[in-house]
Amino acid sequence: MSKPEENKVDQVFEHDFDGIQEFDNRLPNWWLYTLYGAVIFGVLYWMYFHTTAVGPLPEERYEMTVIQHNEEQLARMGDQELTDETLMMMAAVPARVAEGKALFQQFCTVCHLEQGQGSVGPNLTDKYWIHGPEPLTIHGTVMNGVPEKGMAAWGGQLGPKRVNDVVAFVLTLKGTEVAGKDPEGELYETEGP
Repeated sequence: MSKPEENKVDQVFEHDFDGIQEFDNRLPNWWLYTLYGAVIFGVLYWMYFHTTAVGPLPEERYEMTVIQHNEEQLARMGDQELTDETLMMMAAVPARVAEGKALFQQFCTVCHLEQGQGSVGPNLTDKYWIHGPEPLTIHGTVMNGVPEKGMAAWGGQLGPKRVNDVVAFVLTLKGTEVAGKDPEGELYETEGP
């Protein structure tokens, strides 16, 4: 098949601008198909991820992957000794934090109030800590208590897993600076690990 004559010869517009003439040739089909495909893909992508929110965005997928990795890592660690890093990993798992928040609201709000801003107990949201802001230090305080300050030992009542969940929630409160009880303890500019 022969192409139409007008496609075989370069066609020039009759106008010029600063002595420059412009060609009026048809674009190649492969280029047009690429353009149309990109436009269709863009519209479908926008509909799928942004308009209907059927699929998670890349940031959400990344966060879900990190959470899944943390959960798997914690499961593999089993009954190994706790570390600051392990407790921080627990604080990055929403299910652990949610369980810890429920326990905190059930047992801890009497002294620390709903947002951890402190009442009888210290404010858990500021940069001042009586015993230190390190995750293991907080864990020890919750587990063993501080009888001379009126802090009960929750390890016997809650058990190790639930204490870990409470500590995971408390770690999410650090640095949120909720207005509440006046600072107590030492100032820690750089929070624990």
